[in-house]
Amino acid sequence: MLYKEQIDLERIPRHVAIIMDGNGRWAKQRGRERSYGHQKGAETVHLIAEAAARLGIGYLTLYTFSTENWNRPSDEVAALMGLLFESIEEETFMKNNISFRIIGDMTKLPANVQQRLNDCIAHTAHNTGMCLVLALSYSSHLEITAATRQIATLVKDGVLKPEDIDSKVVAEHLMTNFMPDPDLLIRTGGELRLSNYLLWQCAYTELYFCDTYWPDFHEEDFFKAICDYQKRERRFGKTSEQIG
Repeated sequence: MLYKEQIDLERIPRHVAIIMDGNGRWAKQRGRERSYGHQKGAETVHLIAEAAARLGIGYLTLYTFSTENWNRPSDEVAALMGLLFESIEEETFMKNNISFRIIGDMTKLPANVQQRLNDCIAHTAHNTGMCLVLALSYSSHLEITAATRQIATLVKDGVLKPEDIDSKVVAEHLMTNFMPDPDLLIRTGGELRLSNYLLWQCAYTELYFCDTYWPDFHEEDFFKAICDYQKRERRFGKTSEQIG
């Protein structure tokens, strides 16, 4: 039986986050440049986004480029920026009723890439299906630091009292304040870490790691992760008896 046929459509996660790892290693295994792996990985993005939208997932957040990735070789960074510009296809968003958002420091991106992304955000804003979110020039350290500065300014200006700062206030100042925390986080490529990704938001997220490199991660791999998620008991600090 295919994994897709095992999915309970009444228990679809609202928000799935993915760390798309393994593009470079996938290419090196084939004797190709890392940029070739990124190109194939971009094709996988379209495939998985459409599969997620069809399942009825509300938000799909993809770790596309971290703040630390700026330290990679300049030719690889340039290739990634060019690929990002070329791979944004509004047709895919429109035919699947997908809206588009960005989290991260967009000011670091090349001007033409910023314009392309902003155009896509504007043109898909009225779509009512899944929201596809790219984490670009993003890290949790950057996000939490920025949120802390915003909150500190509110306290300094007398708008907010220190004793009124709680987890809800912090969450409202994060870049992800427009969507729920992830129910499921998938990491491909065999690494077992979060790599500075959605650290606040993943406090109670179900984690799924697989060895498959991102270019080889197909629909059935995605559906397998959803099935695995649906077998888990999410207690959020409570007991099984309380959940039952």
